[in-house]
Amino acid sequence: MSNIHPTAIVSEGAVLGADVKLGAYSIVGPGVKIGDGAELMAHAVVDGNTTIGAGCIIHPFARVGGPTQDLKFKGGAPGVIVGDKTVIRECVTINAGTNDGEMTEVGSGCLLMAYSHVAHACKVGNGVIIANGTQLAGDVIVEDFAIIEGLSGVVQFRRIGTMAFLGGYTKATKDVPPYMIADGLDVEIRGFNKIGMERRGVSEESRAAIKEAYRLLYRQKAPLAETLEKMEKELPSTPEVQHLINFIRTSKVGIVR
Repeated sequence: MSNIHPTAIVSEGAVLGADVKLGAYSIVGPGVKIGDGAELMAHAVVDGNTTIGAGCIIHPFARVGGPTQDLKFKGGAPGVIVGDKTVIRECVTINAGTNDGEMTEVGSGCLLMAYSHVAHACKVGNGVIIANGTQLAGDVIVEDFAIIEGLSGVVQFRRIGTMAFLGGYTKATKDVPPYMIADGLDVEIRGFNKIGMERRGVSEESRAAIKEAYRLLYRQKAPLAETLEKMEKELPSTPEVQHLINFIRTSKVGIVR
C-alpha cells in the first residue's frame, strides 16, 4: 500500500507502483511513472516524461525530469529514465533530453550525491557514483561502475569509461578510458584503477593486462595507433582489454593522454 503524505501532489495521469512513499510537499507530474517501493522525500519533484525505477530514493529538493537547458529545444516529449534502486540526493537535477522522444538515462544502483547535475541526453550506466557538486554536460556517457569525485566537470559529448575513477575537481575535456584514474583541472591519467577492478571481481589476468595497457599508453608515449596495435598483439584478449581497445578506437574527441 502506498504511503502518500496529505500535502503531496500527484497529478492526474501519473502512475504509482505498489508501496510508493511520497513525503510532504513532494510533486509528481502527469507523465510520470514511479516503480514499486520508490520514495520521494519532502519537496522532491519528478515531472515531465519520466520513469523512476523500483526502490529508488529521491531526497528533498531534487528535481528529476525538468526541461532541458539546451537552447535547441523545440518541443515534443523528451524525458528521463532512472533504473532500480538508484539514490538521488538533495538538490540533484536530472534534465530531460532535447529532441522529441530523446531520453536522459541513469542506470540501476547508482548514487548521485547532493547538488550534482545530469544534463540532457546523458547516459549514465549501472553502479555509478557521482559525488557532490559534479556537473555532467549534455550528451555525456558514463559507463558502468565509474566513480566521479566531487566538484568535477565533464564536457559535452565526452565519455567516462567503465570503472574509471575521476579525482575531485577534475575537468574531463577528453574521453577518460575504462579502468583508468584521471585527475586535475588540466586532466591527466595518474594510474589504473587496480582497487576498483579487484572490488568488481575482475580476474587477476585481466588486471595484469590492464596494468600493462596503462604502461603502454602512458609510459612509453609511442603514437596511439602503434600502441593500439601492440596492445592487440601482446595483451591477452580478455573482455576488459577488448573493451579498453574498442573504447579508444571509437573515441570521436580523443582520449586523455
